[in-house]
Amino acid sequence: MDGTVLVADDDRTIRTVLTQALTRAGCRVHATSSLVTLMRWVEEGKGDLVISDVVMPDGNGLETLPKISSERPGLPVIVISAQNTIMTAIQAAEAEAYDYLPKPFDLPDLMKRAARALESRRRLATQRAEAPEVPQTDSDLPLVGRTPQMQGLYRLVAKVMNTDLPVLVTGESGTGKSLIARAIHDFSDRRTLPFVVVSPGDLQGADGPAQVVARARGGSLLFDEIADLDDEAQGRIVRMLDAFGDSAPRVMSTSQGNLMERMESGGFRQDLFYRLGGVTINVPSLRERVDDIPLLAEHFLSRSDREGAPAKRIAPPAMELIRAYSWPGNVRQLENTIRRLVVTATEEQVGLADVEAVLSSQPEIEPLVGGGDGEKLSSSVAKHLRRYFDLHGGALPPPGLYTRILKEVELPLIEIALDATGGNQAKCADLLGINRNTLRKKINDLDIQVTRRRKLM
Repeated sequence: MDGTVLVADDDRTIRTVLTQALTRAGCRVHATSSLVTLMRWVEEGKGDLVISDVVMPDGNGLETLPKISSERPGLPVIVISAQNTIMTAIQAAEAEAYDYLPKPFDLPDLMKRAARALESRRRLATQRAEAPEVPQTDSDLPLVGRTPQMQGLYRLVAKVMNTDLPVLVTGESGTGKSLIARAIHDFSDRRTLPFVVVSPGDLQGADGPAQVVARARGGSLLFDEIADLDDEAQGRIVRMLDAFGDSAPRVMSTSQGNLMERMESGGFRQDLFYRLGGVTINVPSLRERVDDIPLLAEHFLSRSDREGAPAKRIAPPAMELIRAYSWPGNVRQLENTIRRLVVTATEEQVGLADVEAVLSSQPEIEPLVGGGDGEKLSSSVAKHLRRYFDLHGGALPPPGLYTRILKEVELPLIEIALDATGGNQAKCADLLGINRNTLRKKINDLDIQVTRRRKLM
């Protein structure tokens, strides 16, 4: 590894570790705890690579990225941050960071990325000249969410995006599966290469699969709703994957249905299933992350406002009704509902009657993907636990699984019970069938925020 690396982090230990590792690898290193000093070095023409933290004593590393890009076009920047959410990754990508790593990071992994970044410095001009523009349309579903379910999804995306493992994204219709696949590509080392969505027609003919691979040019291939392909198309994909050589594209696929059940029932090829399922990412339904609904609704209201529609806000009782709805069409259905409310609500504030009028014409059914109408809670839990074990790729999960799983179930159970009883701990304890002191201890141990309110029931 050859080049000069500028390191900016307010943690002295991280600066020391990176300086020692990069120096041993043959690099020259300048390290600082100040963004002002970092920018001075950049302006002086120093550095072939920047490694910078986000939160610094004298500013925000993400806000510095456009200045670095303006001052030194083509200078790669690797962002490291303890704010390990996909939103930080999105902000880093929008600011044209070369790469993003959540803390704590794996040092050998960072060194590999630094080596790739220094190499890309030499050939960046050619790559950008050949790379197609990646349009980001306002019709995309937003990757917005603060719930534990979405935070877990973000962490998994961050772990897999720079691997070569195939990715299977599962989830109900309208959850944004293809958007997750696109995010993995856009924030990965392959982001300057094509992202190709493969249709059944693309696989037709003797040269169809070869042309698909040629279009990808080592980028990413997405097979959207792979379970809908017939056996002949599935066979073509198997033969195409087996023929991959050097510089093969990354393979991703999405599925609304349960591919394993389809395979076991003979509806999906076993050889293709095992080629596609390197890592499975399940996108939660909207009713699994109810607390994200107000955030998403506000996002869609702001989008409508930017598009020239009348500015609206949703009254609290109306928002409670929106939260209580089952949303079988998930985020896409919520988006369309908010758009209708913006148009149909006569007042600036969307009221309860407005929401009731729109939702009255929509289904209230909560779909069960991969299960029958009588599927029991234990069966659903078993599926999630199997998926959890599968994600470890044959290795065992970390010790302490029993306690962790019980806590995962206990937390939402108590939160939902508290919500149902309006925050009344006596009623909640009676509902759960436990002692009130036991409930208080669990609330403290699990750091649950309790808000007393009157239940409109």
